[in-house]
Amino acid sequence: MVLTRRAVHMRRHAHEVSFPGGRRDPGDTDLWMTALREAHEETGLDPATVTKIGSLDAFVTVGSRTLVHPFVAEVPGRPTLVAAPAEVDAIRYTPLDELLRPEVWREEIWPLADDTERAITFFELTGDTVWGATGAMLRQLLALATNSPDRILGGQA
Repeated sequence: MVLTRRAVHMRRHAHEVSFPGGRRDPGDTDLWMTALREAHEETGLDPATVTKIGSLDAFVTVGSRTLVHPFVAEVPGRPTLVAAPAEVDAIRYTPLDELLRPEVWREEIWPLADDTERAITFFELTGDTVWGATGAMLRQLLALATNSPDRILGGQA
Protein backbone atom coordinates (compact mmCIF):
# COMPACT_ATOMS: atom_id res chain seq x y z
CA MET A 1 0.00 0.00 0.00
CA VAL A 2 1.49 3.34 -1.03
CA LEU A 3 0.82 6.25 1.30
CA THR A 4 2.39 9.69 1.44
CA ARG A 5 3.13 12.11 4.25
CA ARG A 6 2.05 15.52 3.03
CA ALA A 7 4.59 18.32 3.18
CA VAL A 8 4.63 20.31 6.41
CA HIS A 9 4.16 23.60 4.53
CA MET A 10 0.91 22.54 2.81
CA ARG A 11 -2.06 24.82 3.38
CA ARG A 12 -4.43 21.93 4.14
CA HIS A 13 -3.76 18.65 5.92
CA ALA A 14 -0.09 19.49 6.46
CA HIS A 15 2.11 16.56 7.50
CA GLU A 16 -0.82 14.12 7.46
CA VAL A 17 -0.51 10.65 5.99
CA SER A 18 -2.67 10.25 2.91
CA PHE A 19 -3.04 8.59 -0.42
CA PRO A 20 -1.76 10.52 -3.42
CA GLY A 21 -4.55 12.66 -4.79
CA GLY A 22 -5.94 16.10 -5.26
CA ARG A 23 -8.30 18.37 -7.09
CA ARG A 24 -9.45 17.92 -10.66
CA ASP A 25 -7.77 20.20 -13.20
CA PRO A 26 -9.68 21.56 -16.20
CA GLY A 27 -7.59 19.38 -18.55
CA ASP A 28 -8.48 16.13 -16.76
CA THR A 29 -10.89 14.13 -18.90
CA ASP A 30 -12.39 12.36 -15.87
CA LEU A 31 -11.74 11.66 -12.20
CA TRP A 32 -9.61 8.58 -12.97
CA MET A 33 -7.31 10.79 -15.05
CA THR A 34 -7.17 13.21 -12.11
CA ALA A 35 -6.07 10.37 -9.83
CA LEU A 36 -3.36 9.25 -12.26
CA ARG A 37 -2.08 12.80 -12.78
CA GLU A 38 -1.98 13.55 -9.06
CA ALA A 39 -0.19 10.28 -8.25
CA HIS A 40 2.38 11.06 -10.93
CA GLU A 41 2.87 14.65 -9.74
CA GLU A 42 3.25 13.67 -6.07
CA THR A 43 5.24 10.43 -6.37
CA GLY A 44 6.46 10.04 -9.94
CA LEU A 45 4.23 6.98 -10.42
CA ASP A 46 4.17 6.10 -14.13
CA PRO A 47 0.48 6.12 -15.18
CA ALA A 48 1.24 3.51 -17.87
CA THR A 49 2.01 0.94 -15.15
CA VAL A 50 -1.28 1.42 -13.27
CA THR A 51 -4.29 -0.87 -13.63
CA LYS A 52 -7.59 0.38 -12.25
CA ILE A 53 -9.36 -2.19 -10.09
CA GLY A 54 -12.38 -0.11 -9.09
CA SER A 55 -13.50 2.63 -6.77
CA LEU A 56 -14.60 3.09 -3.19
CA ASP A 57 -17.60 5.06 -1.96
CA ALA A 58 -17.41 8.81 -2.60
CA PHE A 59 -17.68 10.88 0.58
CA VAL A 60 -17.32 14.40 1.96
CA THR A 61 -14.43 15.07 4.35
CA VAL A 62 -15.18 16.45 7.80
CA GLY A 63 -12.59 19.24 7.95
CA SER A 64 -12.42 20.73 4.47
CA ARG A 65 -15.86 19.55 3.27
CA THR A 66 -14.24 18.18 0.12
CA LEU A 67 -16.01 15.58 -2.02
CA VAL A 68 -13.57 12.68 -2.49
CA HIS A 69 -13.81 9.99 -5.19
CA PRO A 70 -11.31 7.27 -4.22
CA PHE A 71 -10.00 4.76 -6.75
CA VAL A 72 -8.25 1.44 -6.15
CA ALA A 73 -5.46 0.40 -8.50
CA GLU A 74 -2.50 -1.92 -8.68
CA VAL A 75 0.95 -1.84 -10.20
CA PRO A 76 3.23 -4.78 -10.92
CA GLY A 77 5.66 -5.15 -8.03
CA ARG A 78 6.76 -2.40 -5.70
CA PRO A 79 7.14 0.85 -7.64
CA THR A 80 10.18 3.05 -7.18
CA LEU A 81 8.69 6.40 -6.24
CA VAL A 82 10.17 9.80 -5.46
CA ALA A 83 8.39 12.34 -3.26
CA ALA A 84 7.72 15.71 -4.92
CA PRO A 85 8.99 18.12 -2.22
CA ALA A 86 6.41 20.78 -3.05
CA GLU A 87 3.66 18.43 -1.86
CA VAL A 88 5.12 15.32 -0.21
CA ASP A 89 7.64 14.90 2.63
CA ALA A 90 7.83 11.12 2.42
CA ILE A 91 6.48 8.06 0.67
CA ARG A 92 5.45 5.19 2.88
CA TYR A 93 5.20 1.61 1.63
CA THR A 94 2.84 -0.02 4.13
CA PRO A 95 2.36 -3.80 4.16
CA LEU A 96 -1.26 -4.96 4.25
CA ASP A 97 -0.52 -7.26 7.18
CA GLU A 98 0.44 -4.22 9.28
CA LEU A 99 -2.90 -2.57 8.49
CA LEU A 100 -4.80 -5.74 9.41
CA ARG A 101 -3.35 -6.14 12.91
CA PRO A 102 -6.17 -5.72 15.47
CA GLU A 103 -4.10 -3.44 17.72
CA VAL A 104 -3.46 -0.99 14.87
CA TRP A 105 -7.08 0.04 14.30
CA ARG A 106 -9.44 2.14 16.41
CA GLU A 107 -12.49 4.33 15.93
CA GLU A 108 -13.59 7.47 17.76
CA ILE A 109 -16.94 9.24 17.57
CA TRP A 110 -16.43 12.98 17.07
CA PRO A 111 -19.11 15.65 17.47
CA LEU A 112 -19.55 17.90 14.45
CA ALA A 113 -20.48 21.58 14.30
CA ASP A 114 -24.02 20.75 13.10
CA ASP A 115 -24.77 18.77 16.30
CA THR A 116 -24.27 15.43 14.58
CA GLU A 117 -21.53 12.88 15.15
CA ARG A 118 -19.16 11.06 12.82
CA ALA A 119 -17.01 7.99 13.27
CA ILE A 120 -13.33 8.76 12.69
CA THR A 121 -11.07 5.80 11.90
CA PHE A 122 -7.43 5.67 13.05
CA PHE A 123 -4.60 3.32 12.11
CA GLU A 124 -1.61 3.56 14.47
CA LEU A 125 1.24 2.44 12.25
CA THR A 126 4.91 2.31 13.13
CA GLY A 127 5.97 5.96 13.11
CA ASP A 128 2.70 7.39 11.76
CA THR A 129 -0.99 7.80 12.53
CA VAL A 130 -3.38 7.48 9.62
CA TRP A 131 -6.80 8.98 10.28
CA GLY A 132 -9.66 11.00 8.83
CA ALA A 133 -10.41 10.59 5.14
CA THR A 134 -7.46 8.27 4.55
CA GLY A 135 -8.45 6.16 7.55
CA ALA A 136 -12.01 5.90 6.23
CA MET A 137 -10.79 4.84 2.79
CA LEU A 138 -8.41 2.28 4.28
CA ARG A 139 -11.16 0.88 6.47
CA GLN A 140 -13.52 0.39 3.54
CA LEU A 141 -10.79 -1.06 1.32
CA LEU A 142 -9.65 -3.54 3.97
CA ALA A 143 -13.22 -4.56 4.81
CA LEU A 144 -13.88 -5.28 1.13
CA ALA A 145 -10.54 -7.02 0.62
CA THR A 146 -11.12 -9.30 3.61
CA ASN A 147 -14.76 -9.90 2.66
CA SER A 148 -16.01 -8.46 5.94
CA PRO A 149 -17.91 -5.29 4.99
CA ASP A 150 -20.39 -5.75 7.83
CA ARG A 151 -17.67 -6.10 10.49
CA ILE A 152 -15.47 -3.58 12.13
CA LEU A 153 -11.79 -4.40 11.57
CA GLY A 154 -9.81 -5.92 14.37
CA GLY A 155 -12.41 -8.56 15.18
CA GLN A 156 -14.66 -6.18 17.12
CA ALA A 157 -18.37 -6.01 16.42
